[in-house]
This record gives sequence, structure tokens and C-alpha cells, in this order.
Amino acid sequence: MSTDESTGDDERTIIRTGRKFEQEYRLDASEAGEFLIALGEQLRDGDELTIADDEWELPFAVGEPVGLEIDFDGVGEPELEIELELPGRTDERAPRVE
Repeated sequence: MSTDESTGDDERTIIRTGRKFEQEYRLDASEAGEFLIALGEQLRDGDELTIADDEWELPFAVGEPVGLEIDFDGVGEPELEIELELPGRTDERAPRVE
């Protein structure tokens, strides 16, 4: 499988299976909320989602079950961490019993 590919100078790099990719952002709360709403709508409406930036695009086929973790640390400076883990969907089929 391809690690990533670009189809032209003006197009985004497509992040494919077989590549490790990580990108961090520091956003204000309203931008993060808009991102989460758009992500939630994609998850609600189908089993595939696409996350993109100006330079890259990450299509992803979502599997089941989705993991959700909520971690609150109220000691010192309070912090709330919400983690969503989306497993990939496989197209593999079970073998036949003959």
C-alpha cells in the first residue's frame, strides 16, 4: 500500500494506510468546537470521514466500537481531556466453512 501520494503541485498530500501521521493544533474553544461538530456530523451520517488541512487530506473508514475516554484532573490547574479512538474498518471477510 502507498504511504502517501500527491497528484499535483497544487493538490494536498493524501495520507494513506501504512504511514504514521501526527499533527497538533492549538485552537481557541470556538474553533475546536466547530471542528468537533463537523467531525461528529461525519461520524453520525456515515462510516467514513475525511480530515483535511491546506497541505494534506486524511480519508478514514471508521470501524466499531468507537472508544471514548473522559479524564478530569481537578488538582492544581483543572484540566479536562476528552479522547476519541476510532478503529479502522477492515474489508476482510471471514473464511468459508465447507
